[in-house]
Amino acid sequence: SLGNPRVGGTCPSSGLKIKLPKKTARRYPAYELYLYGEGNYAEENKNLLLTGIPVLFLPGNAGSYKQVRSLGSIALRKAEDVDFKYHFNFFSVNFNEELVALYGGSLQRQTKFVHECIKVILKLYKDGDFAPSSVAIVGHSMGGLVARALLTLKNFKPELINLLITQATPHVAPVMPLDKYLTDFYTAVNNHWILKAQDLRNLTTLSVAGGFRDYQVRSGLAFLPRLSQHDSALSVVSSAVPRAWASTDHLSIVWCKELILATIRAFFDLIDENTRQITQDPKKRMSVLNHHFVRHPAKMYEENPEAFTHLTAKDVFSNGFVASFFLFLFSFLFKVVMLKLLDYPSLSHIVIQVPPAVGNKYTLGCEFFKEDSRTVQLPVTHLFSFGFSSSKILLNSTGLLYNVQLQHFNQVRMLLKFLRSCNHSLSGEKKPSVYRLHIPWSYEDSITVAKVPSLAEISAKLHIAQPHSDSSLPELNIYSSPDCQYEVILKTSLLQVLGQIVRFHAGAFPVYIVSNILLTYGGQLSTLRSTGNFSLELVRTAKPYKVEPLISIVVFNWFREIWESLSLPEVDAAVLSSQDAWFPLVSLILFLFGTGIAYWSGVFFSTSLRLFSSLWLTLIRPPELQKDKLITPSRLCGMISLALVSWTTCGAFSVLIVYLQYLFKVLKGHSKETSQNSSTHTVKAQSSGDSISEATQSPSNNKTSAEAVNSLKMHITVLNLFTWIVLLNLPSLIYWLKNLRYNVRLDPDPCRSTAIILVCILEILMNSNTSEVKSSKLLKIAAKVPLPLSVAMLAFGRMHLYRVPHFVTFSLLLHVLCCFV
Repeated sequence: SLGNPRVGGTCPSSGLKIKLPKKTARRYPAYELYLYGEGNYAEENKNLLLTGIPVLFLPGNAGSYKQVRSLGSIALRKAEDVDFKYHFNFFSVNFNEELVALYGGSLQRQTKFVHECIKVILKLYKDGDFAPSSVAIVGHSMGGLVARALLTLKNFKPELINLLITQATPHVAPVMPLDKYLTDFYTAVNNHWILKAQDLRNLTTLSVAGGFRDYQVRSGLAFLPRLSQHDSALSVVSSAVPRAWASTDHLSIVWCKELILATIRAFFDLIDENTRQITQDPKKRMSVLNHHFVRHPAKMYEENPEAFTHLTAKDVFSNGFVASFFLFLFSFLFKVVMLKLLDYPSLSHIVIQVPPAVGNKYTLGCEFFKEDSRTVQLPVTHLFSFGFSSSKILLNSTGLLYNVQLQHFNQVRMLLKFLRSCNHSLSGEKKPSVYRLHIPWSYEDSITVAKVPSLAEISAKLHIAQPHSDSSLPELNIYSSPDCQYEVILKTSLLQVLGQIVRFHAGAFPVYIVSNILLTYGGQLSTLRSTGNFSLELVRTAKPYKVEPLISIVVFNWFREIWESLSLPEVDAAVLSSQDAWFPLVSLILFLFGTGIAYWSGVFFSTSLRLFSSLWLTLIRPPELQKDKLITPSRLCGMISLALVSWTTCGAFSVLIVYLQYLFKVLKGHSKETSQNSSTHTVKAQSSGDSISEATQSPSNNKTSAEAVNSLKMHITVLNLFTWIVLLNLPSLIYWLKNLRYNVRLDPDPCRSTAIILVCILEILMNSNTSEVKSSKLLKIAAKVPLPLSVAMLAFGRMHLYRVPHFVTFSLLLHVLCCFV
């Protein structure tokens, strides 16, 4: 393991901290550089007399530099196998486990620090016989994006990197765009790679996605942009990597043994015997990566494989036939060899050598067939069939291989395939069946192994939609014994479709939740203006038909042309539609999800408030309700103090303080109201005989009580809106707290200016009541503004969550003005 590092020394199984230049260490006090080592290898390298090949590992969001252990340990074992003829030195950067996926203010700082680390690493080899001129980089999650961002630095030399491998890195867009710095960083990196694609031809890039088990970064975000000028990039999903055939979650992709072995084998095959460094030939690098991550013919990599074309031409089979050899192992491993005889016109014999079994029995099947006879097409059921209709096909052939082509399966949606297999083996031997879903336009195949006879249920999903220039069809390849009969039943699963929507658009849920609460807030203000009561249920105001028509038209091309001609900012739904990530009626489904979450979160919030207020009432007897002034000298000093806190430290910190202050204020108000109501009922019960006194006191008491109830409802709605602002700003607060020992002031701060405005607004609102608002001339405008704000929020906030607080702040600002005008 990579234990606790010690400067100037190391122990077996530890990481050696590399001393950085004083200027670099002073500029980046929270970051460090380590050299991985263990046992005798660590002892030999403690003086930093390095002779290997440098590889730099970059951890991702909240990642540890110790995650390099998986790569470093396997590489060391491999080097021992070759008697250290070649070996790698693995370096790792300690980013202090920063939340860079949620706070983008430190991404540029990390990028510049990695540049300094590369220069330090190369200096360690400058006196060696085979000194490297470049460094290979392995980046996990956001570490891969930081590696790509190196090329955007003005003083960075592209030749310092010749190989980049990323693991579960969201290249296309951020998963949760919570601040402007994060989205701007993505825009800068992706635009640079598109504009400077010709200059990146010497950089070989491999992106490995985790598949459907990665719930943090969906694999569609991990596919590198397809550029015609840049043919040195490869994107694969772990389920399609030979010998892996499995999906990984976001963290386990770092230590997945099969993927690590494929990576280390590729590293050793990339070594140039003359320079003893990674080869400078981009074509060879791509050839090696394709060998280990795409095709892998179950043999060692050969730069110039031998071609068996010297045999006497004797075509013993008819043209157009395919020879298929299917090798079964009882451990469910298999290998398929397919030879199209037209491609080998000079062959007279085909020989398949099977090594002797060690404790296991091998079964080898062979057949010859016409390819068309084993290929059938099956239409995909419509998305809105909801599983009630299905497509069926019966495979009566007795072959080893069947190809089922799926028609119209080109969008990112979910289907279920039920494959019923019946074994009629005369010998009684039951062989496994293997199902491979092959997606021709991307490397995202999936493998399923099932025993027979059985009912195998296979989920077919797409990570990315089919390109418009590609007309190929996805295939379901079935490998089994020749005495099985198959019935393929194809259905659409509504639950899986909803799951796919959640996978692609879960990050937009806060937008739809806040939009529903904002609609409720506007309806409550309208009710206050018309009836004098601040009361309206969410289910009566959350009406999709007020919002959805305007959102749905933005995906049409004609609307986008008109919109762009007016030089207006791009609508998020149009961007998602261009990325083929927008489903039919997806906005309506998300709106309904948001309505449900907003409703139950409101119920939970109100219930919790009642429970805590009851507890507060039990512990402390609150004083009588009194009308507060909106602004007093003490409150003005409090506003100025919190504004200074926001400016000098962290905006999210001052937002949290005023939120807790507001929450405490509402809690006390609820306790006072509960206490006053109970006192009123007691007085009425004791003086039931005094009808004159009751008639005199009841109207004023009822009026005061109703006013207090309306004010509390108003504060609860405002506080519910404000809760989501606090949650969206929470990552920057966590980042600031973790780095407080290095810098008191968060720089850059994504919510500093918004926090100063919110502090002033909420200090006034928490002391206001409905009697001041309902008589305002601006109430009519304040009640109508939440609807267009909700529409604008859905139009511009899905891919830019940091804009949500701006819309809420504007609505609350109008509320504050209503207290004065």
